[in-house]
Amino acid sequence: MRFSAVSLRAVLDAHTPGAVTGFVVALSGGADSAALLAAAASTGDRFRGLPLRAVHVDHGLQSAAAAFRQACARVCATLDIPLTVIPVIVDAPPGASIEAAARDARYAAFQTELRLGECLLTAHHREDQAETLLLQALRGAGLKGISSMPICRPFGRGWHLRPLLDVSQAELLAFGESAAGAGAGIEDPMNADLRFDRGYLRRQVWPLIRTRWPGAGTALSRTARHVAEAQDLLEHAAAEDVGRLRDGDALSVPVLRGLHPQRRANALRFWLSEAGVEPPSTARLAEALRQILVAKTDHLPAIVWGDCALRRYRQRIFLTRAEPPRLDGTWQWSSAVGSQLALGLHMGRLRWIEQIGGLDPQRLPETLSIQRRRGGETLKPAVQAKTQSVQHLCQSLGVLPWMRDALPLVFAGAHLIGVADLWVDASWCVARGSPGRAIAWDAGPIIV
Repeated sequence: MRFSAVSLRAVLDAHTPGAVTGFVVALSGGADSAALLAAAASTGDRFRGLPLRAVHVDHGLQSAAAAFRQACARVCATLDIPLTVIPVIVDAPPGASIEAAARDARYAAFQTELRLGECLLTAHHREDQAETLLLQALRGAGLKGISSMPICRPFGRGWHLRPLLDVSQAELLAFGESAAGAGAGIEDPMNADLRFDRGYLRRQVWPLIRTRWPGAGTALSRTARHVAEAQDLLEHAAAEDVGRLRDGDALSVPVLRGLHPQRRANALRFWLSEAGVEPPSTARLAEALRQILVAKTDHLPAIVWGDCALRRYRQRIFLTRAEPPRLDGTWQWSSAVGSQLALGLHMGRLRWIEQIGGLDPQRLPETLSIQRRRGGETLKPAVQAKTQSVQHLCQSLGVLPWMRDALPLVFAGAHLIGVADLWVDASWCVARGSPGRAIAWDAGPIIV
């Protein structure tokens, strides 16, 4: 069946999430997205009676930007579709791909613009899918990369749906030429710029492939689906493995050691992705696993990539920032009831809690000082306990070594009276059963 409003509706029926509240077509000003908008506007009652609107992202990167905006406005006016134009600033560091930076800026804008439950529709077609597979393969991507573009995925406060992945560009353009209001569209000059990988593939390589293998678009698109199915199986297996590996906020090293090597890497990638972290390269991940599994008990391996790190402590693997938070400087904190103290980015805040037992409010000076450990600090954690070093207390409780410099130590003059919400000095506490104070540390980092 050739592409039409009827075939689009069939795809929407099959793949639109049930909770969708409306559709947003990503309109570039080109012929592909104009044809998609025209088809969406022609689906009878506009699909379940849901509202339809268009969004155009203006990158401001080329002289054709004004023509793109005008083309979008013309199509939307003809089809009586609301249009939102979002200007963005594309920030590409030296040496970075302007093409990738523009794409990132565009999708960030779409994500921000999408309302609760809306579904973003983009006009990626069969040849786009084939090109993506080839580019990912040339970059040495794994299965997840080669599976290319999924038809539907969660996105922002809604979803991103690509309903044209089984539609050839020729069919799409033919529909656009015959559809009322679709218009001719503006050709993006970047598509013809051979400096960009996709432009080079599209102009120089793809015509040769299509000449030799006329069905290449269909075949490669099918390959992408097969790979996506394989990736789904891997993710299902990884989810089961991670379920067994979880040990609080960490993963168990002994359980990981019991997995087949390939399942170890698969589970670790899945765990990182679940945390919203881009996994390291294959080589870096292999090195991380090697260090984690062979390091001696008293060693603390740390494998850093970008802003993240994997660290091992006491047979557990933790995902941390590359530079763990630490408490810097000396802070002043009032001992008055209700007083709070924000400790900085990712460090949470301290506040007082009134309770039976705890620190004696009558002995507290008006102002306390807060600082990180310097070494050698001691306190008496219980009436019957001996005075102990903070270092020993941290080791006994299992406070993560890289987080010990984040602990806020509370001083009354030169006397250490508390360590975060972990310990208070018994010699500064009220008698058993008397009203006292406790320190609460809200929204602090994971330390145990």
